[in-house]
Amino acid sequence: MKSRFGLLLVVALLIFVVGAAAGCGETTTTTAPGDTTTTVEATTTTAAPIGTVVVMGVWGGGELESFQAVAAGWEQETGGTMEFEGTRDLTAILRARVSGNNPPDMAILPNPALMVEFAKAGVLQPIDEMLDMAQLAADYGEAWIDQGSVDGALYGLFIKAATKSTVWYSPAQFEQNGWAVPTTWDEMIALSDEIVVAGNAPWSVGVESGGASGWPGTDWIQEILLAESGPDIYDQWVAHEIPWTDAAVKSAFEKFGEIVLTEGYVPGGAQAALATNFEDASYLPFDTPPQAYMYFLGAFTQGFITAQFPDLVAEEDYDFFSFPTINPAHAGAVTGGGDIIIVFNDSPSVHSLLNYLAQADPWESWAAAGGYASPNKSLPLSVYPDPISAKAAEQLTESAIFRFDADDLMPGEVQAAFFKAILDYLQNPANLDTYLADVEAVATTAYGQ
Repeated sequence: MKSRFGLLLVVALLIFVVGAAAGCGETTTTTAPGDTTTTVEATTTTAAPIGTVVVMGVWGGGELESFQAVAAGWEQETGGTMEFEGTRDLTAILRARVSGNNPPDMAILPNPALMVEFAKAGVLQPIDEMLDMAQLAADYGEAWIDQGSVDGALYGLFIKAATKSTVWYSPAQFEQNGWAVPTTWDEMIALSDEIVVAGNAPWSVGVESGGASGWPGTDWIQEILLAESGPDIYDQWVAHEIPWTDAAVKSAFEKFGEIVLTEGYVPGGAQAALATNFEDASYLPFDTPPQAYMYFLGAFTQGFITAQFPDLVAEEDYDFFSFPTINPAHAGAVTGGGDIIIVFNDSPSVHSLLNYLAQADPWESWAAAGGYASPNKSLPLSVYPDPISAKAAEQLTESAIFRFDADDLMPGEVQAAFFKAILDYLQNPANLDTYLADVEAVATTAYGQ
């Protein structure tokens, strides 16, 4: 009996040692004959601790402070740390880090071009299985998921966006003159003609921007091309699957010419547009008296207007209407920009932060502070600081067709040639075919064709 008891005691001690090494919380009781009781620790599985996630991006100043405030909520919830590495030369730094097998955990890109490059190179982590895709589909329009996907897999999550499909005007002036907001291109041209007949200039246009002069004109081209020819042609144009001499591209330039080159449409004509800075041009519809009545440029124009005319009342003295429909098949098409987050390193900490940023709630503080719009439909429009900002965000979330700013997705030399083509066209529109052929020659080389 004594030897049997000793054997059982040895077994119990071995179980205790193994259980202690495994480490856990719950206890069980093993009872040996003779009413001898030994307590043994049971093995359980604990979640991996949340640590530091390194995020690289271009944000600085107020933008970075706002993002850090967003990430602070995740840090408080999980005990993790978001470490941001800022650089103005993001493309070069990321390529070098990836080449050296030392990428950050995540990166926030100002456009999806680099995402596509890294995804095709096989150095990005697909995020489909990291996120609740059913919830993502409920929160984001299909257009935003498509823009973050490569070859059917999701690689990027848009966390900040901006629309460019905005035509700025004064509702008070429109009401005073009995003008209706145009919803189609033909209505907009008819309104422009009516304003000219009344002895006024309908449009303010400015394409001067220092070394980047011409880019405000490219926004007109991309908006027209998407609205007229649709997303498939737009994508082919951006990828250089159709030439710059294609009829769709030429038509977009010619419609831009209908605005800038028509006599009486722009104060001072095309020459004034070439010499006028894009920010200064935004003031003309809101001068007293107005020097023009409509101005096309992205949602950031609101900042120009309110800084120059702080007493204007939103929706009464200034507002925007959506760029009008050209082809009904592509009604509601929107161009714009956005910041997209991508993942290089897979870990529980990265999963945790990514899922946190995919929610709407964490972004409310930045939206309320201004200078931020979300493509996430679950972020209430009521959190935006004014009705114009809310309206711009709604345009983004409700758009059935969204495409990223075209020239930002093109090689740098093609972008520069595009800018030059705008300037050349406004100086001598008769040679449009030549200018498009010039850009095509640059694109053929740049795309390796």
